[in-house]
Amino acid sequence: MKIIALVCAALLGSMLVNQSTQADDKKEVTLNGTILCAKCALKEAKKCQNAIQVKEGDKTVTYLFDDRGMKESYHEAVCGGEKKEGTVKGTVSTKDGKQIIKPTKVEYAK
Repeated sequence: MKIIALVCAALLGSMLVNQSTQADDKKEVTLNGTILCAKCALKEAKKCQNAIQVKEGDKTVTYLFDDRGMKESYHEAVCGGEKKEGTVKGTVSTKDGKQIIKPTKVEYAK
């Protein structure tokens, strides 16, 4: 009976840690960097897609936007290879080894 109780406690603890980690992944972050088109400027996408490049230590990390691509009002400013400094707020995740941000706000520097 003690073994069953220990197994149940371990499983419950594992589930709580997993839920806690998932909740942490949903925190809103603010990224400051260079906003650009992943197709036109980076040649990394088959169709127009927004992205932001952020300096993290010695590396430049690219976050692809999880949005409507060229249908977004802020895309035209960077389509065709333009690059603009700006800020993106949203939730970050990883998909297929790539950093993704689901933007809630995009602003270009003035």
